[in-house]
Amino acid sequence: MILPALGLGAHKLAAQEPSAVGLWQQIDEDTGKSRGWFLIFEHNGVYEGAIAKMFMEPGQDPNPMCEKCKADQKNTPWLGLTIIKGMQRKGLDYEAGTILNPTDGNEWSALMHLSTDGQDLTVRGFLGFSLLGKNQYWKRLPDASCKELDPAVTVRLSFAAMRPGCTLPKPRAQAPAR
Repeated sequence: MILPALGLGAHKLAAQEPSAVGLWQQIDEDTGKSRGWFLIFEHNGVYEGAIAKMFMEPGQDPNPMCEKCKADQKNTPWLGLTIIKGMQRKGLDYEAGTILNPTDGNEWSALMHLSTDGQDLTVRGFLGFSLLGKNQYWKRLPDASCKELDPAVTVRLSFAAMRPGCTLPKPRAQAPAR
């Protein structure tokens, strides 16, 4: 048959767009140091994100609690805390979500934009209009980095749909009660 040879009868499948699901690193623009790792996941048709690893400065509390957060997140550890909620995917854009600042408990409207190669994520928090906000720039970490996460994160996010190559560490077994 001559049609396939000319490319007229067969159509190539379009490559699937990348997803924001995975492990991301936020780099401080001023110092160049990692501020934290964040795990973006899909849950019940929406995209959410949690604090997956923290890089605290000397003298800072290594296990901060969300003392100023509201409702079910009040007084919960920052590690494993879901800070991005309700993102609706529209191709490479994620919109109609919120982002929580665990330092002051304020929740901002949020948008995310994923680069076409899936390696860069722009996270924008804003009040009211998206023009009145601030961007953070996150870099995707290799899936193998998921093994470096604290098992406490695994317990808190056991429901989340992860990337196939992102294997979270198993929770530590508790010693039997005596």
